[in-house]
Amino acid sequence: MSEEKKYRVESDLLGELKVPADALYGVQTQRGINNYHISRKKMSWYPDFIIAIAYVKLAAVETNHTLGVINDEIAGAISQACRELIDGKHHDNFPIDMMQGGAGTSVNMNANEVIANRALEIMGHDKGDYQYCYPNDHCNCGQSTNDVYPTTIRLALIRMNKSLIAALTGLISAFRYKGDEFKDCIKMGRTQLQDAVPMTSGQEFNAYANNLEEEILNLERNVKLLHEINMGGTAIGTGLNAVPGFAKLCAANLSKLTGEAFESAADLVEATPDTGAYVSYSSALKRLAVKLSKICNDLRLMASGPRCGLNEINLPPKAPGSSIMPGKVNPVIPEVVNQVCFKVIGNDTTVSFAAEAGQLQLNVMEPVITEALFESLIWMKNAIETLTEECVLGITVNKERCLEMVKNSIGIVTALNPYIGYKTSTKIAKEALEANRSVYDIVLEKGLMTQEKLDEALDPKNMLVSHKFMK
Repeated sequence: MSEEKKYRVESDLLGELKVPADALYGVQTQRGINNYHISRKKMSWYPDFIIAIAYVKLAAVETNHTLGVINDEIAGAISQACRELIDGKHHDNFPIDMMQGGAGTSVNMNANEVIANRALEIMGHDKGDYQYCYPNDHCNCGQSTNDVYPTTIRLALIRMNKSLIAALTGLISAFRYKGDEFKDCIKMGRTQLQDAVPMTSGQEFNAYANNLEEEILNLERNVKLLHEINMGGTAIGTGLNAVPGFAKLCAANLSKLTGEAFESAADLVEATPDTGAYVSYSSALKRLAVKLSKICNDLRLMASGPRCGLNEINLPPKAPGSSIMPGKVNPVIPEVVNQVCFKVIGNDTTVSFAAEAGQLQLNVMEPVITEALFESLIWMKNAIETLTEECVLGITVNKERCLEMVKNSIGIVTALNPYIGYKTSTKIAKEALEANRSVYDIVLEKGLMTQEKLDEALDPKNMLVSHKFMK
């Protein structure tokens, strides 16, 4: 193929540039490709991002068509091009690096150029023959990067949040399943890593499920903040170049197309630079990460051993644990989830700094906010699915080991407080520790309780719930 056939020449403010002849993108996208080699993560890696901007562009063209700004032919071709992107087509034409300057202009123009060139093909014209459909004048009509980009980010996050919640729901179900499986497995509860009072492994695993259930509610509360959009505000929120009525109608069209309850911001000037919703949602991801990491810490502690640790549970063996110590199997799945959680917590800090860095009428740091949030969502979803499938569902309990620790624990003396008093119970505990004897034997020896009442009070099952004092 000749050099001329491999490329077409397009021009912009900075001059002419060669673009691959078969590419749907154009000159401004090519400049973005040339300029940014930072994250090496392409927009094409994130289908929800592309689908989201296609929905935004579709809502915009439908709005402009209704308001008489774009004619039937061009509006129809642009609409078809957008729907093809929504269906998963042409995504390889989004090669832009996720990290970029320009407040997301390269992303917006990438979409404008792909949609324009595909629309040209639909109308029977050549790529780059923009007199019939121009990226800026038609695909970006009544819009700016400064309202398209944040609206796109919001829709992409809303879509990705659904996938995260689906994964989290699966993990919660797995913990509930184990909670039921282990409901009769008595073990020792611990506070500050010291023996406390008895419980069941079922109670422990159900508590994990309930703890994570709260995070679904928190994510849903915070994702609602992302439904306020600034479409129609154009450059700084004043609506310059958008026809009257564009903002509210575009929000209504986007809602109809996506099934999400989008609302046009009451003050578009305020909404354009505001990144508070990202901060809130990132904080919700961080809260989930903190809780999930704690649970993984617990799993690693309970599985410690097998001879010299707690050895209460067994995690599914996934890999030889050492290059030097034969027979060692490490808790690799909880460990990797811990690390993902640390990454999410760090990304939250990035989002906070980037949100704070906004100046005057625009926050140009939205690309790093976007990359951080996308990474957190994808990593967290993948980690949760891995934890569910490769770890939690395969956990078993060492029932006899757990019961033996309860029987030998000093902590069960707490159950005697209502009958012999805290001070006497303290003396019993001290003596049992010093003499390496059982609480049971010392109480009988001192005649503090009858054997019948003592058996009932120290029955592990009677220590699992609140109860009336025995007389």
